[in-house]
Amino acid sequence: MTALSVSTSSAAALRADALVIGVAKGPKGLVVASGAEAVAEAFDGKLAELLTTLGATGAEGEATKLPAPSGAKAGFVLAVGLGEAAEAGCPVEALRRAAGVAARTLAGAKKAGLALPADTAEEVEAVALGALLGAYDFTVYRTAEGGKEPVGELVVLSSRKGSKEAKAALERATVLGEEMNRARDLINTPPNDLNPKSFAAIAQAVGKEHGLKVEVLDEKALAKGGFGGIMGVGIGSANPPRLVRIAYTHPKAKASLAFIGKGITYDSGGISLKPAGHNETMKCDMSGAAAVFASVVAAKRLGLAVNVTGWLALAENMPSGSATRPGDVLRMYGGKTVEVLNTDAEGRLVLADAIVRAGEENPDAIVDVATLTGAMVLALGTRTFGVMAGSDEFRDRLHAVAGRAGEQSWPMPLPAELRKGMDSPVADLANMGERMGGGLVAGLFLKEFVKEGIDWAHLDIAGPAFHEGAPYGYTPKGGTGSAVRTLVQFAAETAQG
Repeated sequence: MTALSVSTSSAAALRADALVIGVAKGPKGLVVASGAEAVAEAFDGKLAELLTTLGATGAEGEATKLPAPSGAKAGFVLAVGLGEAAEAGCPVEALRRAAGVAARTLAGAKKAGLALPADTAEEVEAVALGALLGAYDFTVYRTAEGGKEPVGELVVLSSRKGSKEAKAALERATVLGEEMNRARDLINTPPNDLNPKSFAAIAQAVGKEHGLKVEVLDEKALAKGGFGGIMGVGIGSANPPRLVRIAYTHPKAKASLAFIGKGITYDSGGISLKPAGHNETMKCDMSGAAAVFASVVAAKRLGLAVNVTGWLALAENMPSGSATRPGDVLRMYGGKTVEVLNTDAEGRLVLADAIVRAGEENPDAIVDVATLTGAMVLALGTRTFGVMAGSDEFRDRLHAVAGRAGEQSWPMPLPAELRKGMDSPVADLANMGERMGGGLVAGLFLKEFVKEGIDWAHLDIAGPAFHEGAPYGYTPKGGTGSAVRTLVQFAAETAQG
């Protein structure tokens, strides 16, 4: 585990393996960012010129090593790119990404100082969070020797050391980073080790550790309770489904939130089997449940004055003699009937049951999170999640919350005319509608199960939940922890009224 701290030590005086500074692209060439003044002085004012000679441009994601200057107590200097220089200062997201690049580049080092711009509490938090996320590596299943350990200690150099704001910023960054990394670990765990039962057991153990109330409905309780959506998806698997309720309450809370996560621990598509090439990453289809779980734990650790209940709708979608067939009709929790036209549209079925159950507790708002549709990836790419809601006002609010949390999202509509495509001749509705606008159709399906009078939003994180390319910024290959920051930010802002 990488240790984080804040220090007012001069960058040149810090004893460390490496010293990280920021550089940006200015109108007349490379610019050394604030925080590195002492380092630039030690290079006799020629640091920018030297870095330019070495090929550095200040572009985002760039990392350039050079020997430490005379008098510095660090082994070497690492200059990381911040992107385009701005008069208003460096955007906090650029700081997060630069710190992530630095942490990844410095894997194997025992100690490094981060002399990036960190003059405000917000900047301290951004640098610390980016570094903790960038240091992440999933090594549980590796047996071969070689590989580098994550950097052991990261020191954020800031004039804010000792202030209450800096202390709180470091605490928030540590909690968010550790909980996002918890979500990443769950997403990266292979489905032969993470199934609905084992996921529920993890939730129980972590809940006990942090004083959270955890309730688990097994397959018998789900069948008895009429949870036809969750049972319909999970009935074809040897690993039966679970519905987990994990609750955090605060004595001064004036509002309550329900977060619901799609937790398909493996998605084969069921009888509507996925084609070759689409199965290999389907361990990530529980990313929504991982995000919800981590967010509730984070809310507790941060002591947010709001009640937050997480619902993890866990199932494994497999084909077998007992699996739900296209054409079957399921009676959902609450009584509505759904004709299943495609068993690979399973996420909306487990979420619907959980949405109805969560609505029985009358929260002020419900937010569900899911890797729900490939259509959303086609629409928004792999770094942006879609936001849909029961009202434009609530949708825009969640979109703004995501932006303040540092996550890329985009508001999407729920066109009423698309609802007709889900009409069924034998049931209340079908689980499929028009092919065009499939991500919006899925949102309209979920809306059918939201209790009247409760604000509801749906985050389709199918694009950013699992990264298959090379690491960038603080984003690793594999599970990303998408939506955790948005949910925690929403809880924090709700607590503040």
